[in-house]
This record gives sequence, C-alpha cells and structure tokens, in this order.
Amino acid sequence: MIYPIYTYGQPVLRKKAIDIESDYPEMAQIITNMFETLEFSEGVGLAAPQVGFAIRLFIVDTHAFGDDYPEAIDFRRVFINAEILEENGEPWYFNEGCLSVPGIREDVLRKPEIKIRYVDETFTEHTETFSGIRARVIQHEYDHLEGKLLVDRISLIRRQLLKKRLNELIQGKANVNYKIQPISNK
Repeated sequence: MIYPIYTYGQPVLRKKAIDIESDYPEMAQIITNMFETLEFSEGVGLAAPQVGFAIRLFIVDTHAFGDDYPEAIDFRRVFINAEILEENGEPWYFNEGCLSVPGIREDVLRKPEIKIRYVDETFTEHTETFSGIRARVIQHEYDHLEGKLLVDRISLIRRQLLKKRLNELIQGKANVNYKIQPISNK
C-alpha cells in the first residue's frame, strides 16, 4: 500500500519521534508500505513521520544516486531507534530535496561522516560508520525523527524567500506525482 506523504505544516513532522519495540503492531507491513511509497514517489529516503507515524523508523534506498556515487548503488536499509553518535569531517553543501517539502531544493551543509547506532527490521543492533552521500541521506532522514525539516537547515533569509511557497504547501498546493496529506481544514 502506498501511503500519502505528509507535507510541510503537518504537526507530526515537528514531533520528536518515539522509540519502538520489536512487537510494534504491523511493523513488517509498515516497512513494506514505506518502501513501496518511497519507490512510487521516486525518493531516496523516507521517515515514518512523513507517512503519519511518530515513531523512530526510517528507510533509505539510494540507488538513484548510483550514477554519480557508486557506493549508493546497493544501499538499501531500515533504521529503527537510530541514534547518531558522532558527526565528523569538514561540512559540505549538497542540494537537497524532501518529499514533505515538494518543489523546494536547497543547499544544506552537513558533515561528511557519521557513526550511528540502530536496529534493523529484525531488531538486530548495529553500530556503523557511513560517509559521503550515504551519510547525507541518513542525516536527512534522521532529522525527521527529531522533528526537523530541510528548511530548518537553511538561513533565515532563504526561509523568508520561501515563505509563500511554504504557505502554499500548508494549503495543500503541491505539483507532485505522488499522493500528499496536507493539513486538514476541518
């Protein structure tokens, strides 16, 4: 099942997500649905808050970056209860987009290497170090678990310049090829 993507202005996108246990209801189905949603929306990562679940779960599938970043070709993972332990290196800019903030792309500064602890879909614990584009996608999705969006990582001036577009997203105006869940006017 393909979920609608919650867009800018939805309260769930600003909540700090909660840890989950291995017996979380329908976890396997949620993960399957999230991968279907990610593929349908042509994204490279998706966090549970983006589909309405305020839980610490995100997925990545970076094969779309494979032409420019060979390490991204076979990188497909599930991250549950993730915690970034370290961020290292000289920060670098990359033009990021977000399924929850459609139509907006901005240069975002992030460190190139992270160390992260998480459990996978079998609740096996991992502590790994990622760098480059893989680290960037993980950091972006991790931000969603912390209630942060890409627009929080840009300058106040840039946010002011985007204010009209952000307000349109709150109103449900988005030109996308996937289903969205804007704020209800009810």
